[in-house]
Amino acid sequence: MTLALTDVSADLGGHPILHGVSLEVVPGELVALVGPNGAGKTTLLSVMSGDITPTSGQATLDGVELHRWKVAALARQRAVLPQEQRLAFGFRAVDVVRMGRAPWARLPEEDLDDLVVAEAMQRTDVLGLADRSFPTLSGGEKARTSFARVLAQQTSVVLLDEPTAALDIRHQEQVLSEARRLAADGHAVVAVLHDLTVAAAHADRICMLADGRLRADGPPREVMTPDVLGEVYGHPVDVVDHHGRLVVLPHLIALTEEDPCASVLS
Repeated sequence: MTLALTDVSADLGGHPILHGVSLEVVPGELVALVGPNGAGKTTLLSVMSGDITPTSGQATLDGVELHRWKVAALARQRAVLPQEQRLAFGFRAVDVVRMGRAPWARLPEEDLDDLVVAEAMQRTDVLGLADRSFPTLSGGEKARTSFARVLAQQTSVVLLDEPTAALDIRHQEQVLSEARRLAADGHAVVAVLHDLTVAAAHADRICMLADGRLRADGPPREVMTPDVLGEVYGHPVDVVDHHGRLVVLPHLIALTEEDPCASVLS
């Protein structure tokens, strides 16, 4: 399943957020959406999921506009990990993961529910939390449980909004390794990431947004240059190669008694 946006613009509350964004995500690749705060990353992911309909342009999955898909059919093709993990009731962790199987109810795939849920929880290191009430989990545990729900949904397209935000180093690597595994298995995976070094290490492709526009799109080594990053983020950086991995290092800001916002150290 190919996810394609063509000249997409989108508003929120009457305010324009996205402006003429075009990109395509194909099976077998992990795409990282990066950019400064307010660049439009979450809005773009919402357009990709079908939760927001563009004010102009087209967003399609398998050649069909997302707003034309039936809800249940779309839920069997794309899964979404939102930025915030909120539940109104005290469901157990295993019940939250099982929610990912809802689109397959009354279909032959339903017979695999128990197996799929257990495997998803194993892959995200939350099997030991199965009987815990979701609200009692830490932020990182909630994030991993919600990611397990996404895995259990078994969709062609996987959309992740800041999947590593609440995680320690080990679990960041675990989650992104699972995202890479999904891509290697033929899924189309999109992840909003703030850590540029992490994005460069795991993504096949970087889509960089600024002011609601796609400013760069390509392999990490082509997109993540000091000039591009400095312009988009409004701050100078160095990009170094560390054992074959790109590391992004922001320049430090020097503070002086005379001028608390003095200058940027190179």
